[in-house]
Amino acid sequence: MIAGLRHKLFGTPVEQWIAAVTNELPVDAVGLWQIVPAGRDGFGLSGQELIEFVRLNLLALFEKGAKPVIGAADGIHVWTLAPYGETPAEMADAIIKEWSASGREPDGGDVWIALPHIYVAKRPSFETAQLPKSN
Repeated sequence: MIAGLRHKLFGTPVEQWIAAVTNELPVDAVGLWQIVPAGRDGFGLSGQELIEFVRLNLLALFEKGAKPVIGAADGIHVWTLAPYGETPAEMADAIIKEWSASGREPDGGDVWIALPHIYVAKRPSFETAQLPKSN
C-alpha cells in the first residue's frame, strides 16, 4: 500500500504527486519513462508497490481523457494512438504487462499518454516541408 508515502527529496505526498502528473497533459504527453523512475527513485518503491504507483498514475491520466500514444511514423503527426485496450483499466493493465515483460526501464521510445489535441496535432510545417532541389 503506497498511501501516505512522501517523495524522498521534495516531501510531496504520493497522492498529491499523482494528481500533479496530470498537469503536464495540456502542454505535452507524459511518458512511462517519467512515471516509473518517480516511483522507484522518488518514493523508493519496487515490486507490487511500484506497479500500484504506475497504475494509479496511468488511471489518473486516463481519467483526464488522455490515451496511450507512440511516436508516429507517418511524417505528418508527432504521435499516433497505441492499441492498449478500450477502458482505462484495460489500458493500464496492458501497459504494465508490456513494461514488466520488457525487463528494463522504460525510455522515450516507449508508450506515452496524451490528450487528443496533442496526438492529433501535425508536425510543424518546417519539419515536413520539402527541401528545394538543387540545380
